[in-house]
Amino acid sequence: MIVLIIANLGVCIGDFAGIAASLELFNISKYITIPILAVVMWFMLTKGSYSKAEKVFLLLTLTFLGYVVTAFLVKPDWGHVVTSIVKPHAKLDKGYFLVLIGMIGTTITPYMQFYLQSSIVDKGISLKEYKYEKMDVYVGTIWAILTALFITVCTAETLFKVGISIDSAQDAASALRPLAGNYSFMLFAIGLFGASFLACCVIPLCTAYAVCEAFGFESGIDNKIKEAPVFFGLFLFMIIVSAVIVLLPNISLINIILVTQQLAGVLCPVVLIFMIKLVNDTEVMGKYVNSTIQNFIAKATVILIIVLTILAFGGNFI
Repeated sequence: MIVLIIANLGVCIGDFAGIAASLELFNISKYITIPILAVVMWFMLTKGSYSKAEKVFLLLTLTFLGYVVTAFLVKPDWGHVVTSIVKPHAKLDKGYFLVLIGMIGTTITPYMQFYLQSSIVDKGISLKEYKYEKMDVYVGTIWAILTALFITVCTAETLFKVGISIDSAQDAASALRPLAGNYSFMLFAIGLFGASFLACCVIPLCTAYAVCEAFGFESGIDNKIKEAPVFFGLFLFMIIVSAVIVLLPNISLINIILVTQQLAGVLCPVVLIFMIKLVNDTEVMGKYVNSTIQNFIAKATVILIIVLTILAFGGNFI
C-alpha cells in the first residue's frame, strides 16, 4: 500500500502538471486553473454518485480522439511509421530506457490495477456479467495502446523529423502549429487536458479504494463523507498535495510529468507481483484464476520492466 500511494501520488502530480500545461497553451495561468479544477474534482466525486462520475469519465475519453485526428492531419508517411514500429531506430542509452519506462508507467500504471476491480465492486457487477467486463478490459487496453501510438506518430512525424527539441507543452504545441496547422494545435491541447483531468479524478479515487479495502475502512462514492471519512480524506489529500506541488513557482511541468511517470514505471512490478499472486490464488479466485497465457504475459511484463529499470539506472548503453 505504501508503494501504491507513492506511485499514485507521483502520477497524480504529473497529471495535474498536464492539466496546467494544456491550459497554459491557451494563455490561462495555472494559478487560476488548478485551484478551480481541484475544487471541481472534489465536488464532482463527493456530491454525486458512481454512475454519474463514470459517465463523466467516459465522456472525457472522447478527448483522446484529438490525438487520432491530429495524427492524420500531420500527414505522416504511414509506410515509415509501420517499418519504424517493426524495426525501431533508436540509440539504446540511459535516456532511451528512462523514456521507455515512462511510457510503461503511463500505460500500465499501478493505479489501474486497483481502480478496475474497485469500480467493478462499486458497479455491483455479478459473475453473470463477468464476460462483458472482460470484453470492456480488452477493448480499453487496445484503445489505450492505439492512443499511445497516435501520440507517438504526432510527435515523431513533426517535432522529431525537423529536429525540434521541447522543454514544455507550449514548445510542443507551438512547434506543431506551423508544422500541422491550428487545428492540430487545439486538438493536442484538448487531448492533453482530457487525459490529464480524467487521470486526476481516477487516481485519488482508486488510491482511496485500495487503501480502505486493504485495511477494512468503509469506501465508495455513494457513501456520505461522515460514513467513509478515511476514504474521502485520502482522496482529498491526494488532490491537495498534487495541486500544491504543481503550483510551486519556477517548476518545470514537463520534468514533473516525465519523472513521475518513470517513478510509476519503476514501482509497477512491485504492485504487479502481488496482483499476480492474488489472481492465481484459488481460495480467492476459484475457477477464475489466470490462464497459462495470461500468466505468461503478466510475468513477462514484470520481467521486462525490471530489465529496463536495470538498464536505465545501470549506466549508458550503446
